[in-house]
Amino acid sequence: MPEVTIIHGRILTLAAPSGGGFRRGDAMRDLGVIESGWLSIEGGRIVGVGSGDPPAEMQAEVVLDLDGRLVMPAWVDCHTHACWTGSRLDEFERQLAGATYTEILEAGGGILSTVRAVREASQDHLSDELVGRAGRLQVFGTGTLEVKSGYGLTTSDELKMLRAIHACSQTSDQLIAGTFLGAHAIDREQPDFVHHVIEDTLPAVAEEFPGITCDAYLEEGAWSLDQVRQLFERAIDLGCPLRLHADQFNSLGGVDLAIALGARSVDHLEAVADRDIDRLGQSDTAAVLLPASGFHLDGRYAPGRALIDAGAAVAVATNSNPGSAPTSSMPLALSLACRFCGLMPAEAITAATWNAANVLGVEADTGSLEVGKRADIQVIDQRDERAIVWEFGAVPPPIVLLNGQPVQFLADTDQDGAS
Repeated sequence: MPEVTIIHGRILTLAAPSGGGFRRGDAMRDLGVIESGWLSIEGGRIVGVGSGDPPAEMQAEVVLDLDGRLVMPAWVDCHTHACWTGSRLDEFERQLAGATYTEILEAGGGILSTVRAVREASQDHLSDELVGRAGRLQVFGTGTLEVKSGYGLTTSDELKMLRAIHACSQTSDQLIAGTFLGAHAIDREQPDFVHHVIEDTLPAVAEEFPGITCDAYLEEGAWSLDQVRQLFERAIDLGCPLRLHADQFNSLGGVDLAIALGARSVDHLEAVADRDIDRLGQSDTAAVLLPASGFHLDGRYAPGRALIDAGAAVAVATNSNPGSAPTSSMPLALSLACRFCGLMPAEAITAATWNAANVLGVEADTGSLEVGKRADIQVIDQRDERAIVWEFGAVPPPIVLLNGQPVQFLADTDQDGAS
């Protein structure tokens, strides 16, 4: 017998497309809507979903009558840097006074400022910081998040970060996936730093965390195209999937490299070249948009509309981090993606659920509401999904279930009779 049955909800199932894989083009607007339906949960999994009233065998002790409110998958935030410590508030004021992100980085601030704080912190402290930030993401409906290392930049400190991320993943209601980003910045105080990351840190990480995704930041002042190629070729040898930060400020050939080496995604793309938009549209590599960075830094946004129209697999994420995207809100990221990247509301929702789950390779477990999947569900106090991105700075979802467990239950705020 199900433990919980939701009734009378407008259910956005985001059910897997025929043949699976990313949704592209017009398919990104298909949310698998059940106008008025039910969904049953047992043992943390979805055991039934359908239109109309539930059959007798799907009755449960706990029944949530949503009176037409939205029911949808919890967000999948496929790009965050949520494991960090220290403060970047002084740099924020410098930015407000006119300093650019790259100027701050070149002066030893930015990423390297957080690196110094992380190196001084214990693993337990980093774990505690991540628990708090993951909780704030959860408040806004995030059920799955990727968390990158990259603020250690030594073998011991990168492993410390990844161990903290792994420890959180073992106790959290959320799905948490760790990513190795040892190629985040160049530590010029370490002799032969790039060689050290490729030949020492990456193998040590791959040995302790087999199959972990390897990421890199390709940008002027950070890792060069040739350095990233060397790193990625070594990562392939070690069985690590690839992702790449590229074209944030300059187009340096990262899209071609990512596609050629079979990377899962290229993330940022604010400065992507037109020819690379078409290349992504014909590839299996996803384009991950991070509009909170443009909002916080310089008002530049990736051409999401052009990418979708070219056939690219598009996802949206917060990029939650202390320097370029200090936010915990996936709904805000989606609102920005619609206003400044050109996405339509349904496309943004797909980009932050089903497509984001495919970027992380967890689509068999989450990212849609289908029988057998984790019951990672949020209830939105709206009856039209377009309102999710229309209203920015909105209140969090009143109900969030992760793995079938209520991690947020504010039903007493209801004004229209849902119970």
